[in-house]
Amino acid sequence: MPVQGTALVAEDDEQLAFILRFILEREGFEVHAAPDGRTAKELINTLPPPAIVVLDVMLPHADGYELLAQVRATAGWQTVPVIMLTARSQEQDIVRGLEAGANDYMVKPFKPEELRARIRRLLKK
Repeated sequence: MPVQGTALVAEDDEQLAFILRFILEREGFEVHAAPDGRTAKELINTLPPPAIVVLDVMLPHADGYELLAQVRATAGWQTVPVIMLTARSQEQDIVRGLEAGANDYMVKPFKPEELRARIRRLLKK
């Protein structure tokens, strides 16, 4: 499959990060994974804008909302599609993520095919 570009994944659960990497690589992405908010912040500051970002909300050192704010404030990253992928399923969490600039919000546990479909939809725009 041709490379679609890069993807940034911020996820502290190793098994889930492995699954996300697998899904994204099958979709043709080169994946940059951050196991915590600090690493994700460094990647946002140093990487060229990726094709897509997948953020967990509950991360050590900086949460997904903080990372989302940084993505939206970083030159070249403002229009990068962001999917929040989190165990936080309360309505206020979903509203907060979408109002902060996330393009989509998925609750864990998630269905891999649904995630792939949402990624494809965001990248068609």
